Amino acid sequence: MNARIRHVAYHLPQAVSTVEDLAREMNNGWSAEKIVRKTGIHARHIAAPGECASDLACAAARALFAEAACTPREVDFLLFCTQSPDYLLPTTACLLQDRLGLPTTAGALDFNLGCSGFVYGLGMAKGLLLTGQARKVLLLTADTYSRHVHPGDKSVRTLFGDGAAATLIEASGVSADSADEALGSIGQMVYGTDGAGYKNLLIASGGARLPRCAETARECTDKFGNTRSQDHLFMDGPEIFKFTMQVVPVCVNETLTRNGLAMSDVDLFVFHQANAYMLESLRQKMGIPEERFYVNMADCGNTVSATIPIALRRAVDDGRLKPGMRVMLVGYGVGYSWAGTVLQWA
Repeated sequence: MNARIRHVAYHLPQAVSTVEDLAREMNNGWSAEKIVRKTGIHARHIAAPGECASDLACAAARALFAEAACTPREVDFLLFCTQSPDYLLPTTACLLQDRLGLPTTAGALDFNLGCSGFVYGLGMAKGLLLTGQARKVLLLTADTYSRHVHPGDKSVRTLFGDGAAATLIEASGVSADSADEALGSIGQMVYGTDGAGYKNLLIASGGARLPRCAETARECTDKFGNTRSQDHLFMDGPEIFKFTMQVVPVCVNETLTRNGLAMSDVDLFVFHQANAYMLESLRQKMGIPEERFYVNMADCGNTVSATIPIALRRAVDDGRLKPGMRVMLVGYGVGYSWAGTVLQWA
């Protein structure tokens, strides 16, 4: 028995911010063409006032149910990956269990992880399934990073969009449908953590270490013209890029080794969709042919924990991910954290 992805659906909020909007608003010499050239992002979806990550996740889950992947009553466990919970407590996954009509016998938990969260979630779901603790796991990934970004911080505002994905994971053989109607088995996992880099992607205030106050809300402008406070998201772009270039190629090689594969055995590589420049740098460094490397973020930006499942669903819809193919997934980012695995398309 193995664990496999049965279905993926996603949801993006209605409001859209384009690079033309940003260029007009920032008025700092960043043209729309320059933003696209540096990021590969033309537009991002932005959550409406009062719209939470849980609302996006709920919409993604309902889309999955509407596509007849399963019914809410069949879900045994709910995993919710977010860094934008509704409350400090209770666990947002408990609220989602009630809103989605999942059985009260289902387990539900949040886990706080960003851009590597989807791959970590696959690993946790696989563990629940293979140990017999669940038969169907609903993995929801959603974030509203726009809430954390200062309007005057072009270093992050041009990158992050809001969005959610819902992924149904089940034990192989549970469904009576033909194998070619589902994503295939989840392979061996590779994980990594380097907490020494935590300061390079950080919201400093709002937790027990530094509660928000008038002092943390004080704004400042850095030497690059980016304005923010300690209440807002900070990213050291050069350090994040350096970290990515170091760990992702190693993670890819370790994932190949653990799964008994060579680079040529992988039909499609789907990495965390951080930005086009970073993805292209990784592709070139590892010598991955363009036709085997999937990038799809131009109209939604970096949706954090939801980038990989959104890309997977779009690869299916685009005809880039087909039955019989092997696809490698690699997530990396905040923490620092990273993870990789290989899916076999059934």
